[in-house]
Amino acid sequence: MQAELKEVDRIYKRYKDSKGPLIPVLQEIQAKYGYLPQNALERFSEVSGITPSEIYGVATFYSQFRLKPVGRNIIKVCFGTACHVSGAELIAEALSNELNIAIGETTGDNKFTLETVACLGCCSLAPVIMINDTAYGNLTPDKAVKVIREFIE
Repeated sequence: MQAELKEVDRIYKRYKDSKGPLIPVLQEIQAKYGYLPQNALERFSEVSGITPSEIYGVATFYSQFRLKPVGRNIIKVCFGTACHVSGAELIAEALSNELNIAIGETTGDNKFTLETVACLGCCSLAPVIMINDTAYGNLTPDKAVKVIREFIE
């Protein structure tokens, strides 16, 4: 815990003289820990003088930031227009049922976090999911579940 706070100090020190360090510091803290731990945000507030409400306002406004730990594998279900009209909702529901978690949650073993995104930019493959950095397209609910089962194996 103490080492975590020292790391926040080191991160902030690199940005303290720059204009608008809030977002870059949050990005770097999240890159280090996988999310934004509360004690790290409190420490950032202490050393920077930025109010906790301003830090939390930014951290909760931008979808890139996470306030809770995530699984080792992030599943993103695309809800862009092409995916939405091609059954993204059914894909998300099937994955939610298979993993026994709701959208935005992480499995108990911390293997998977299930999220939705506005667009993955793979419209010709709709509907699409992405697991980490790999896209899987032309899915049906059954195909999406099969991808997850194969990924687990």
